Amino acid sequence: MEKQTTKNLILTALFVALIAVGAFIRIPLPAVPFTLQYPMTMLAGLLLGGKRGCLAVCAYIVLGLMGLPIFASGSSGVGYALQPSFGYILGFALGALLTGSIARGTPNPSWKRLLAANLAGMAVVYCLGTVYYYLITTVYLQESIGLWPLIVSCCLITAPKDIALCVLAAVLGKRLIPLVQTGKVA
Repeated sequence: MEKQTTKNLILTALFVALIAVGAFIRIPLPAVPFTLQYPMTMLAGLLLGGKRGCLAVCAYIVLGLMGLPIFASGSSGVGYALQPSFGYILGFALGALLTGSIARGTPNPSWKRLLAANLAGMAVVYCLGTVYYYLITTVYLQESIGLWPLIVSCCLITAPKDIALCVLAAVLGKRLIPLVQTGKVA
């Protein structure tokens, strides 16, 4: 188990706050709104590593499910888990874990490695989010949705901007990881 230092705790708490703030910076889209949550969860994985990045996202999720209105819609509580878009939030946690695990596998990851890590994390977010969206829509809400409309609304509409965010996060990560590792950030 990794030793928890004050710096680690502060950085993890900082990312919980950044993810929450990112939820309120949003552009409405048909199925899933564009928010800054996703790039914050990517950066959490890149800068904190897989385990602590995932921990930051999980803390955010728990706070929202406990009732703090920090999800993108301004809603909160356990009932939010029945929203079709909640799967993306769960995907953020697994995406941060994978992104951080791939990116931080070497002491000084290359820009290409960071981008590959972000794209792998994005694939996890999209897979989990799309499957969850389908299940909640068809099973819980009992609404029919075809495969093509599901893919268009859950993936194709948002993929170009998320790929651009993966590139941006890789650039930021390349500059910020050395600062976090040397302790010049905290």
